[in-house]
Amino acid sequence: MGIYAKPDLDMSWQEFANCLGVDPDLFFPERGASTREAKEVCRGCVVRDGCLEYALQNGEKFGIWGGMSERERRRIRRQRALERAEEQAEEQSA
Repeated sequence: MGIYAKPDLDMSWQEFANCLGVDPDLFFPERGASTREAKEVCRGCVVRDGCLEYALQNGEKFGIWGGMSERERRRIRRQRALERAEEQAEEQSA
């Protein structure tokens, strides 16, 4: 796949991915193009969660990963950042 990850990230999930052998261009559509087909490949994938987590931890900004678009992943990252900030605030006030 030609993916370069942080050295501590587990990449073994790729061996079982539904997208293995699928044209990578499907997962990197032009701006405004449909992501439906790529998400359909991801829908029943047994490593969908691992793929998504990889993209979130590695800061992937483009393409469909774990069945989610860049915008959807940004939402998750923002939500996680808010949760971390709330936890830190609670720890400091305790």
